[in-house]
Amino acid sequence: MIWLTWRQHRRQAFFTLLGFAALAALMVPIGLSMRHSYAELGLAECARQLAATDVTPATREACDAGFYRFTNRYGDLNLLAVLLLALPVLVGLFWGAPLVAREVEQGTHRFAWTQGIPRSRWALTKFGLVGAAAVALAVCYGLGMSWWVEPLTRSAREGRFGLIVFDLQGVAPVGYTVFAVALGIFAGTVWKKMLPAMGITLAGFLGVRAAVAILARPHYQPARTLAFPIEGATETTLERGDWILAQGIRSADGAMVAEDSRIMCPPGGKGPDGRACGAELGLQPGAYNWQLYQPADRFWLFQGIETGIFVALAVLLLWLAVRRIRRIS
Repeated sequence: MIWLTWRQHRRQAFFTLLGFAALAALMVPIGLSMRHSYAELGLAECARQLAATDVTPATREACDAGFYRFTNRYGDLNLLAVLLLALPVLVGLFWGAPLVAREVEQGTHRFAWTQGIPRSRWALTKFGLVGAAAVALAVCYGLGMSWWVEPLTRSAREGRFGLIVFDLQGVAPVGYTVFAVALGIFAGTVWKKMLPAMGITLAGFLGVRAAVAILARPHYQPARTLAFPIEGATETTLERGDWILAQGIRSADGAMVAEDSRIMCPPGGKGPDGRACGAELGLQPGAYNWQLYQPADRFWLFQGIETGIFVALAVLLLWLAVRRIRRIS
């Protein structure tokens, strides 16, 4: 059974490895270039200095200029990162969806399931081998992308919690890939033709990923709040890499005055017309900046929670797929 599975999927394995090698040939030079620029601009030392509580305005200004130059040079790579998000679902489309749908569509399942091999054994062997290959591929992908995006995450204000980079690195790609393969397998047991199964896999994967990222991820842990005055505040009030969920300016009684904005003025600062800082918004004494955020040090906790969600969904889908296989005539 193992030999038969290898014979059936060796062409897919070859083209997958070929694509993986081509991706590495493209990404490694870009990653090395980013790391060289990061070191050349002295951004590692800047990150260390900005983490200190006694950073001077001159140092902050110089470091911000360095981070701006780096972001301006490599900011277009975010478009490439968006394309890389599609790799887990491609594994589900071309490995998971055909696993059962192709057998049923071509009628070869009748031969495979009448040769003394129980359907459950056939399913567990094929699912296990394909799943193990997908996990190995996802681990390599996650490690490689963690190395590649590190300079980008260090230079970005939101750090590793960025909407795109969070999904590319760490252990999360393993969960995404396993879920995509399991979804493809289950779709193939329900819609017994390859193209409909692939379409359902794509739609289902995108829908679940979007729902988890937008609705669930911000609430894995209770968010923290930060309040700081509008005068005398600096960027050090929030650590670099923290994920800001919401922010605004509140009055002294806590009412929101202006959403998605903040004011930072020097002590006693006044506007060009001589009015007090924030007077254009009608702010009264006691007004303050407010932020709702997830701390940067929760990154690995959030990665583990999200991976667990997708692995649990994959296990459920595989269990349902095995039950469906027993009913296919």
